[in-house]
Amino acid sequence: MKKRPLGLVAIVVYKSFAALLLMVTSIALLLTLKNYQTLEAFSENYVLEGKSIIIDWILKKVINLNPRTLAFSGIGAGVYAIITSIEAVGLWYEKRWAHVLVLGLVGISIPPEVYELVRGISLIKIFIFLLNLAVFGYLLRNFPKHPK
Repeated sequence: MKKRPLGLVAIVVYKSFAALLLMVTSIALLLTLKNYQTLEAFSENYVLEGKSIIIDWILKKVINLNPRTLAFSGIGAGVYAIITSIEAVGLWYEKRWAHVLVLGLVGISIPPEVYELVRGISLIKIFIFLLNLAVFGYLLRNFPKHPK
């Protein structure tokens, strides 16, 4: 088996984890859409009594979403999960197209991340921004040479 650089392995793990989170999000949104009326009735009848603020917050956010927004978000997250999975597999096999795809998608995401940081700084925003900068820089420095 071919030995891969540690930086590349770290990026593949990061992309795989991101794809997994996106897929779970997609499934959750689409299941919420499928059971929207049940969830709405549940939220009206459910009494939290201060036990879990986060469940109450999530229910309020989801119930206030338009079902079309849920559908669009669920499908969008699913498509992005598939693309991210393809990126991870392509990087694992050190394919040139995967480097280009990741560079393009990470590069496109940097300006909106800067905008979000300008709007309000948080540790998670800073962490994701720095992580994406590191991925972009690593792949740019280690871009595979064109075979002759």
